[in-house]
Amino acid sequence: MPIAASFRRKGLNTDRREEQIASPRATRYPQKQTRKREANSMKKMSLTFGLVAALMIVGTVAAQADTKDAWLSTKAKIVLLTMDGLSTTAVKVDTVGGNVTIHGKVGSASDKARAEETIRKMDGVKDVKNLLQVVAPSQKKTVDAKDSDVKDRVEASLKAAKTMDDIKVASVNNGVVLLSGKTQSLGQKLLAIERVYTVNGVNRVASEIETVEN
Repeated sequence: MPIAASFRRKGLNTDRREEQIASPRATRYPQKQTRKREANSMKKMSLTFGLVAALMIVGTVAAQADTKDAWLSTKAKIVLLTMDGLSTTAVKVDTVGGNVTIHGKVGSASDKARAEETIRKMDGVKDVKNLLQVVAPSQKKTVDAKDSDVKDRVEASLKAAKTMDDIKVASVNNGVVLLSGKTQSLGQKLLAIERVYTVNGVNRVASEIETVEN
């Protein structure tokens, strides 16, 4: 055999041995490497799904908290507007995380304290910030309206709303209007009470309105 050919053959065998030495796992365990890559890919997918699920849970909890706060605000406002012997105007209620803030005007310091005490007793209320302002009742002369006239005006106002057909005027006594009937939600109940307050001759609104949504 020529010397040059012998060297070429030896060089070729040397290159093959170096390739085998350089990557013995790649040549001996190709299936093991593939399984390892697949396992890493599955881990990444599991982490991604877990993160997405966690974000969805957080979003759901936040939405539920907002819904409960809105319900508390509506309920508290209805309580303040219909509380026996309490005269309030421009009532506004804000709730964040069960912490209720009440705004508006009342006729005396005792009314302010009573309003706060009543709201604190509501289920779900954690704390109350009382920003009610004590304003002396107006000294302007008011014209007493006949209860029958007030009732007619209130019924006309409810009828005009077109969505309050199930709400009735049970009675009117010295300008105090008692509402009865049924609404689908607390929000609709509040709208009815606020609407009646705008009727001329109404001094206060009491409610026996039932709601499908308690």
